Amino acid sequence: MSHLLAIALALMLDFWLGDPRWLPHPVRGMGALIAFFDRRLNKGAYRRVKGMVTVTAVTGTVYIISLLAVKISYSLSWLFGVVVEAILIFTTIATKSLQEAAWNVLLPLERGDMEQARRELSMIVGRDTENLDEPEIVRACVETVAENTSDGITAPLFYAWIGGAPLALFYRAVNTCDSMLGYKNDTYRAFGWASARLDDVMNYIPARLTAAVMVFAHSGKRFRYCWRVLLRDARKHPSPNSGWPEAAMAALLGVRLGGTNTYHGVVSRRPTIGDPLVPLQTNHIRRALRIMVVTVLSFVLLLLIGGMIVAFTGAWGESSQAI
Repeated sequence: MSHLLAIALALMLDFWLGDPRWLPHPVRGMGALIAFFDRRLNKGAYRRVKGMVTVTAVTGTVYIISLLAVKISYSLSWLFGVVVEAILIFTTIATKSLQEAAWNVLLPLERGDMEQARRELSMIVGRDTENLDEPEIVRACVETVAENTSDGITAPLFYAWIGGAPLALFYRAVNTCDSMLGYKNDTYRAFGWASARLDDVMNYIPARLTAAVMVFAHSGKRFRYCWRVLLRDARKHPSPNSGWPEAAMAALLGVRLGGTNTYHGVVSRRPTIGDPLVPLQTNHIRRALRIMVVTVLSFVLLLLIGGMIVAFTGAWGESSQAI
């Protein structure tokens, strides 16, 4: 029950504060630690083994520190423990930040300022944005909103539900390792292998749960169609997990995602996801953000209900044994 209260409070803090620059953020510390290992170990032979050492050291350090912080806080006061745990969980999720980033792309688009929209988009995607037209800018933004609904919000909440703030921060450490090291180039192909594989494993269940909640919460009479598109297209994505929320989003919007992207001048052609029932328009960013918010709220409600069932079932079982 403490975890559930902390999750609810963390989500309220996230909707209210987002990612204020004045607040010390654990991800910055994670990034510094990852960069330290990258400089020291990403050279010479046995890079795959060194990468395993890196991700183990980073995630282990984050988990132990956060576990000690939570245990000490609860030992001082139950209420203080819930507040501290909520603040720690709050640092792992990014609902408001994702909304603001998408709005920063949408508003220039609506004014017809393509250059500003491209610059804002380049802050949240890895692909080249210099020559993208309006539909491609919308596609990139919608794909980012869909993918990060899982990676940046529901996945850490899922792990907070299982193991509280320490496990949520463990997930965020894995995700940060993948973001910094999981590139398929000569520098990181071997060193970042362990980070990328662990990130795939940890996102496996949250990505599929998020896509299912997304479809159940929004599809209505179009449920059968959306579910069919989800099952048909989710596995087309190069990532084993990103295709699930993207396919759900594409089905709900009635648009086609995926296709050709360019990364540092190198063209990457990916299978398309969804059906082009309507052309991509700026309003699809607004709709994607609404879908994201409702999905997150529905996901948290599901976690709270599940957690209460588990808690009351456990309490009932203990009382039955006592009798």
